[in-house]
Amino acid sequence: MPKLREEVDIDAPAERVWAVVQEDATNAPKWSSHVARIEKLDKEPPGKGTRYRYYLDLPGGFNETLEVEQGIYNKPKKCAGKFIRGPLKGTWSYTYTEKDGWTHVVYEMDFELTGFLRFAGGLLAGQYADGIRQNMAALKKYIESGKGPKGSKAAKPTKAR
Repeated sequence: MPKLREEVDIDAPAERVWAVVQEDATNAPKWSSHVARIEKLDKEPPGKGTRYRYYLDLPGGFNETLEVEQGIYNKPKKCAGKFIRGPLKGTWSYTYTEKDGWTHVVYEMDFELTGFLRFAGGLLAGQYADGIRQNMAALKKYIESGKGPKGSKAAKPTKAR
């Protein structure tokens, strides 16, 4: 099963990064390429068991729908889950480690392409990995520019790093 791992350091407290990624997930298209729209499938606040439907616009003109379910929701340290419907099988996780007001974010994914995407796998796998890398950089820029929810702690001014 292919594995992806991307990391980024963001000049913001973990609570703020968590608020943007986990609690404001339906606004991820503002910083995430190839995501046209996200629907939260449950009425309760985000937590363990929450499900989301992602509408993806992938390279090569592919449009896919993907559903995920959160199995771990340990605010503001780790959120992880599995792909439950769509062209991917496997697991994903976000891990947040804060130090001196900075947050180190690690996104990991173990996945297998299914359906039609399985046949385009070689073409899409590299583009998908590049897309994840670009999304992490875009997330950093989005948060450090002051966009998105602030979390329970106010964002601190940006410093060079």
